Amino acid sequence: MIEAKDIVKSFDGNVVLDHVSATLRDGEVNMIIGQSGSGKTVFMKSLIGLHTIDSGQILYDGRDLAKMKEREIRELHREVGMLFQGSALFDSMTVMENVLFPMEMFSRQTREEMEERAAFCLRRVEMPEHVWHLMPSEISGGQQKRVAIARAIVLEPKYLFCDEPNSGLDPKTSLVIDALIQDITREYNICTIVNSHDMNSIMEIGDNIIFLKGGKKEWQGSRHEIMSSENEALNDFVFASDLFKKVKQANS
Repeated sequence: MIEAKDIVKSFDGNVVLDHVSATLRDGEVNMIIGQSGSGKTVFMKSLIGLHTIDSGQILYDGRDLAKMKEREIRELHREVGMLFQGSALFDSMTVMENVLFPMEMFSRQTREEMEERAAFCLRRVEMPEHVWHLMPSEISGGQQKRVAIARAIVLEPKYLFCDEPNSGLDPKTSLVIDALIQDITREYNICTIVNSHDMNSIMEIGDNIIFLKGGKKEWQGSRHEIMSSENEALNDFVFASDLFKKVKQANS
């Protein structure tokens, strides 16, 4: 579990996060949503530690990120998996080499053990063995996302951060990636945090949703609670399209 308590973050006197508090739970897909400029990317980067907050607390299972020593931060980073926007695979490495990379950096396992773990993760995301030797440019965008997920979970993280995981994917492939993220989250009881503006993803896998507006937490709840929410700002964001307006009307 990750707890954000009264987070304030500003840049050059401009407050981007204004006393934001939220609880991100294990075994659930925790989604951060909001319009461009709402502060959701800064919030995610602050949770990871890429931004130093002005005030407040970020607790990883009770451990205060701001009070951690360098050694403790390195240990925490071994517990964190990252799925970057655009996959961010290494172009010069094969599929297998990309998944092996985090273990080569942080693991003390033997080469055989690392290869067994990488193979397990690739099979878990349903990547066939005949593509393991290929370069990222030789596989599809959906397959690249699968490889990126395998790389993100190879060190058995407690916390998984996903930045716009469906960016650049077609709707059908996006649904597959959503289902994979949700399955892995539940199977391994990971605290998964997804930064997204994809409404299909929000309605499909949003177990715990934090809606930011103007740097403040405007609403928090599940995808089921969205349907009955009376929060005007949330409804304007979620049901902006005619399709989702009809969905809400059908469920009201």
